[in-house]
Amino acid sequence: MEIWQAVILGLVEGVTEYLPVSSTGHLILASALMGLDTPEAKASVDAFNIVIQGGAILAVLGLYRERVIQMIRGLLGRDRDGRRLAINIVIAFIPAAVLGVLLNDIIEEALFFAGPVLAALALGGVYMILLDRWKIRVHLEAGEDDETTHTTDITELSWRQALIIGFMQTIAMIPGTSRSMMTITAGVLVGLKPKQAAEFSFLLGLPTLGGACVYSLGKNLKESSETGAPNMFEVIGWGPIVAGLLVATLSAALAVKWLVGFLNKHGLEAFGWYRLALCALLGGLMLAGIVSIGAGEVANG
Repeated sequence: MEIWQAVILGLVEGVTEYLPVSSTGHLILASALMGLDTPEAKASVDAFNIVIQGGAILAVLGLYRERVIQMIRGLLGRDRDGRRLAINIVIAFIPAAVLGVLLNDIIEEALFFAGPVLAALALGGVYMILLDRWKIRVHLEAGEDDETTHTTDITELSWRQALIIGFMQTIAMIPGTSRSMMTITAGVLVGLKPKQAAEFSFLLGLPTLGGACVYSLGKNLKESSETGAPNMFEVIGWGPIVAGLLVATLSAALAVKWLVGFLNKHGLEAFGWYRLALCALLGGLMLAGIVSIGAGEVANG
């Protein structure tokens, strides 16, 4: 992998990881168009695409450091709200932690093909469009405005609400679904404003993405040790890996700040239409033989 290719993948990962548009679909497209989906490099590129999620983690740690510090203080018994938030993040993480280990390989083998991925992109798009329109209609019928609805702060979530968000996150194990889409919309459904739902989603991404990074890296190194095949670092090189991480960090930080402002003004419907357009683009490129999807691709966005 060349440095410029790592930079592009880092940019794609950073921009799409926290947007409800499926980072999986974008990374498939970018990898294929740059010729990185060859059988020889495929396993290492897949691992690379997951490991650079570390950049997205660093971005959230930087942007939401006050919340992170609040949770740490809470765990030390110095902040009641911080303790409650930290516990709810753990509760929301548990379903993905358990089911991810049990079902990840099975889901990749059964669903990581063109049909299921395109279906997930399209259904996710329709889901967000309908959800946005439904919420707007409910508010208008109730005579509510944006300043009076969805006032629950993320520190006020109950453990049941956190668990609902956590189970919704597990649906994103289906390739092409989007972790951000499921957790943000779940937050809205349990009573958060889109901005607050996004914040909880970002914080929940810390253990979720962190666990995926460690799991993927460990799996790659273990397979390399057992088979004698070169590991990700040997195939790709340290230079591209560092470049990808740096670019993913910066682009994710910018994407998060933009997303919060966008959700406050426009809601989720625009992302639904974008997903439908991406589905059509990927479908057309697959029919043309330019892009292919098979078991073993990156599957978490």
